[in-house]
Amino acid sequence: MKDIKEIKDYQIVLLGIIIALGVIFSTWVLSHAIVSYQKLQNQALTVTGSASQEITSDIAVWKAYYEVRSKDLKSGYAKINTDKSNVTTFLVANGIKETDIKYTPVSSYPVYKKLGNGYESNEIDGYRLSQNVQVSSSNVDAITKISQDTSKLINKNVELTSNMVEYYVSNLDELKIKMLAEATKDAKLRAKSMVESTGGRIGAMNSAKMGVFQIVAKDSTDVSDYGIYNTSARDKKINAVVNATFTIK
Repeated sequence: MKDIKEIKDYQIVLLGIIIALGVIFSTWVLSHAIVSYQKLQNQALTVTGSASQEITSDIAVWKAYYEVRSKDLKSGYAKINTDKSNVTTFLVANGIKETDIKYTPVSSYPVYKKLGNGYESNEIDGYRLSQNVQVSSSNVDAITKISQDTSKLINKNVELTSNMVEYYVSNLDELKIKMLAEATKDAKLRAKSMVESTGGRIGAMNSAKMGVFQIVAKDSTDVSDYGIYNTSARDKKINAVVNATFTIK
């Protein structure tokens, strides 16, 4: 009976060892599977793709203002209305449509006499009147020429101050979509080149994030973290950037 009992005890111990080894092996297999899965999940590559295109502005905006100084408002308004008429005639004669010309309301300010100590008195010495004019047109050549010929208005006693011409692109939204698509393609090509050189291949794109959008002068190398929209150059270059992440197979 004693021998039988010892055999049973031995069998119990052996069974316990087998169960323990099974648990250890199962744990190892499970942990190995988890590690392998995590490694697989971490096999991704993030690359930056870019695209650029040269464009010519098709919209030009010219802004200016003119001033009148007068002893009284009546004569001041008469003079500024004459100046407005001269400005309109000048613009139309240079190929601008009247519908493209916008005027702001006239602003008028009293000018006070100076005291001996340099301070202003309460006595009005006259008035200063001013008016802004803005022209926005697809006739870019005409507006560029106008900005260079404002001396003709000054010769007509129009006290005009002209700003620099601003150049814009009318189909910018369409160009953005096109450039971002090209930048994404470039990112995929870069990822493919990097991975295939090590014997791997890329899978699906996990994510894509648009970078800054730069519109700079044609020969400019300017870059800003916040993006650029250059309006002083007629000939421009659009730069688009995309950061894309791809799985690796």
